Amino acid sequence: MTSPAPFAADAKRILVIKHGAFGDVIQAEGALHDIRENHPDAHIAVLTMPAYRALLARCPYLDEVIVDERAPRWRLDRMAALRKQLRDQRFDMVYDLQNSKRTAFYYRWMLNDRRWSGTARGCSHPHRAENPKKIRTLDRLAGQLEDAGLTIRHTRKPDVSWLADDVTALLEKAHVMRPYIVLVPGCSARHPQKRWPHYGALAEKLIDAGYTIVMAPGPDEMELARTIPGIRLTDTHGLLSWYELAGVFKRALFVVGNDTGPSHLAAHIGTQGLALFGNYSPAERTGIIRENFGVIEVEDLAALPVERVFDEVTRRIEAHSNSV
Repeated sequence: MTSPAPFAADAKRILVIKHGAFGDVIQAEGALHDIRENHPDAHIAVLTMPAYRALLARCPYLDEVIVDERAPRWRLDRMAALRKQLRDQRFDMVYDLQNSKRTAFYYRWMLNDRRWSGTARGCSHPHRAENPKKIRTLDRLAGQLEDAGLTIRHTRKPDVSWLADDVTALLEKAHVMRPYIVLVPGCSARHPQKRWPHYGALAEKLIDAGYTIVMAPGPDEMELARTIPGIRLTDTHGLLSWYELAGVFKRALFVVGNDTGPSHLAAHIGTQGLALFGNYSPAERTGIIRENFGVIEVEDLAALPVERVFDEVTRRIEAHSNSV
């Protein structure tokens, strides 16, 4: 076996590839931080999907955001235009944090003469794990960067607190008094199996226990949120941006949610919280489990009792209040 290529410490123009999805982009924050610390003077650009352009433009470790429309690969005209765009930038190091079939194609057809960290066959700085897809997300990212020779301090501890807007006026307009608990009862309409169906009963128990309940539903959860007791921020403000949602999470006492992007945002902004998982995907592999954020993982999510969730929420709130 050939020895790994040396760490590209002299790289002056770096491309990071991270297309999505939202939770994965959030979890890559620590990796972006470590790439910046290891290349303090480099120009660092990220290649991402249109949906995450504005979010990544806020990232303090990046200099540029390049949008990839992810056109079908049979559209050779679009592929040729992207190839020219990337080659004209003269990147001398690529960190492929997406590691998909698409990005392996980009390596083979667009940038195979550049130093490349990832799982693309033949790249100069390969991630050497036997089966990266079975590794927990944050450990997988850390292992890849370590294989490329980077010093790792942040990858396993992403912190997106820089994403949060000041939401004082928003909360005052909705008459939200702190402390409050945020419920995230929905998820993408494509994944109904990820929805725990008992948030209404949980909200009632938490309100009876003296807590203020807040929701900030997305477009797929508006009708669902209307069936759950509590304050809907959308009633007075409309749909929240990711930055406003981050601000709401940052000031919350606690967050309870499904396996969905907003729950990952709450976990990596430092808020105390709890995510509810069924048997469709191991929670440990998603990277959502943090010191501040736990999970309840069951075989049948619909059968998860309200009392168990309520008891875990109140236990965690009490344990946290006793530790500060």
